[in-house]
Amino acid sequence: MRKGKDAGAFFFSPFVSSTMRPEPGWIDFNGHLNMAYYHVMFDRAVEEAFLLLDLGADYASERGGTTFAAECHVLYRQEVKPDMPMRITIQLVDYDEKRIHLYMEMRHANEGWLAATSENMFLHVDVESRKVAPFPSDILENIATMKQAHAALPRPDALGRTMTIPKKAVGRMEVH
Repeated sequence: MRKGKDAGAFFFSPFVSSTMRPEPGWIDFNGHLNMAYYHVMFDRAVEEAFLLLDLGADYASERGGTTFAAECHVLYRQEVKPDMPMRITIQLVDYDEKRIHLYMEMRHANEGWLAATSENMFLHVDVESRKVAPFPSDILENIATMKQAHAALPRPDALGRTMTIPKKAVGRMEVH
């Protein structure tokens, strides 16, 4: 999306990845995308979005910074079968000087149904020290631009969700 380093960042709201398809080795014995490869597809979409923030491989090698995943929560909604075209949308939920909080949805690229969601926290890390460090000011400006582009998006229902087994209110069997 950028037309040179001085052009400034521009973001769709939400960011939409390229179309991806499950690779044959990612399909498990159930005949659908193995759970681990949902993460791979989400990660590939993050790489695309982070390129627009100037946080790609060049950033790591030239400027000594990178991002590490700190936390991830995936909800599997519908199975993805071999060769299905998928796209991932990314919403920047929040950020600070060292962290980026993203919400993603994986949808069928043609039919639009929701396959999975992923909520992720990324840390900015100094490549040499392997410690969390502040983003450079130009990268923070890019992140702020993305956040501004995403500011009008509604808060996702699945955001901040906790994992629990629901308790039945009526007719619950108690074990003593």
